[in-house]
Amino acid sequence: MITLTGLNRKQKMLADIIWALETQDAVLNFIASLPPKDRKEAETVTQLMILAFFDEVEDTQEACRVIDQFRLTGA
Repeated sequence: MITLTGLNRKQKMLADIIWALETQDAVLNFIASLPPKDRKEAETVTQLMILAFFDEVEDTQEACRVIDQFRLTGA
């Protein structure tokens, strides 16, 4: 479970709404529906959520297997 610290009340509300949405399209539609100032804040909160998730990832073996298919090997 990701945790974001230091958010103000409005940012926390935006994060809660974004977290509750089911799809990326729903998130994008929600953000697009906001006034420009709130939209920027929601985009920032979304990026913080994504970065916090990346910090939680520990098992990267599957990603390494996929990347290995594209590595150049010495001839």
